[in-house]
Amino acid sequence: MENLEKNFLLAKKQDRMAQKALYEMFSAKMLAISNSYTNNLHDAEDILVSAFMKCFTKLDECRDWKSFPFWLRKIVVNDSISFVRKNRNILYVDVEVADDYSDEDMDESLGEINLEEIFSQMPAGYRLIFNLYVFEEKKHQEIAEILNISEGTSKSQLSKAKKWLTEFLKAKENEKRNTETIKV
Repeated sequence: MENLEKNFLLAKKQDRMAQKALYEMFSAKMLAISNSYTNNLHDAEDILVSAFMKCFTKLDECRDWKSFPFWLRKIVVNDSISFVRKNRNILYVDVEVADDYSDEDMDESLGEINLEEIFSQMPAGYRLIFNLYVFEEKKHQEIAEILNISEGTSKSQLSKAKKWLTEFLKAKENEKRNTETIKV
């Protein structure tokens, strides 16, 4: 990202080559972030293009080139959340669930994981809250406000997402063991 400062300053002056350079610098990572929310590459691409258009038209709002990646990420995340809320009927169950699965259980299962595969199979409500809590480091109160749900629903969905993820990883581990047994 050696040219980030230069391209940022030129892009603020509407330099199209600098905007293209910023797009090329960040598009892959931002697409992955958007896809982790939408679980649909075509929708994620649409969100990406829209987010960059918004970014380039409001670039004056980002004061410092050092904060640009974080500012852009915030736009992508917010646009992804808005898209999911508008286009998906997500059912949140407003129930408190005891957390039977500890973070240590999750850590043990995190050898080789494919986030794209996990997010493609994780239910949408779980995925949305899991992303906000884990990757965006939002508190349950913030998640509740963003998604217009109760704080208890946020906690419940995160707990269910952790349980789902643990079971998914255990199933993958069992598949791996069975494949290794067959090879012997």
